[in-house]
Amino acid sequence: MKKYSFLIITLLVLFASLLSCEKDDICSETTETTPSMHVAFYDINFPSTDTPKNVTKLKVTGIGDPDPGVLPGYDAITKKEAYLPLKTTESTTQYILHKNYRLDENGNVLGNPDTITVSYVRKEIYVSRACGYKTIYENVVITVEDDGNKWIQLLQAENDNQTVENESDIHYKIYH
Repeated sequence: MKKYSFLIITLLVLFASLLSCEKDDICSETTETTPSMHVAFYDINFPSTDTPKNVTKLKVTGIGDPDPGVLPGYDAITKKEAYLPLKTTESTTQYILHKNYRLDENGNVLGNPDTITVSYVRKEIYVSRACGYKTIYENVVITVEDDGNKWIQLLQAENDNQTVENESDIHYKIYH
């Protein structure tokens, strides 16, 4: 009888420990997290204005905290679109979009930089216990600082109440 009691208690303890196990708390790579703002560049002079146009030697530099500096993948490269991460702790993010970026033989920067300011309202959305929260951005507005030599001629939001919720969507068209 003692053998059976020991066996039953062992099985009960094993069964109870198996029931208390939980699914791993790992955030899948396919889970959407905080999106970047997706901008696409278009030809302002083309009759239909729906023709994508490369920005030659585009350099994108963030301004201010937390991570100022050149955005990875945007250091004097030709692109038709860009993904700009927005700050999750502030209501504005600034970038310098530099067209035709290059250095002359003396190390002087040549090209045409335009400073843009992206203003928005942040909204945190619960994703899951493993992934936590993601930030989406509502009422997104981009302005271009007028330096007397703007290469960005027109900004067009893709919907009236501009939100940045899914980075596969184009959020703004930049005409140049």
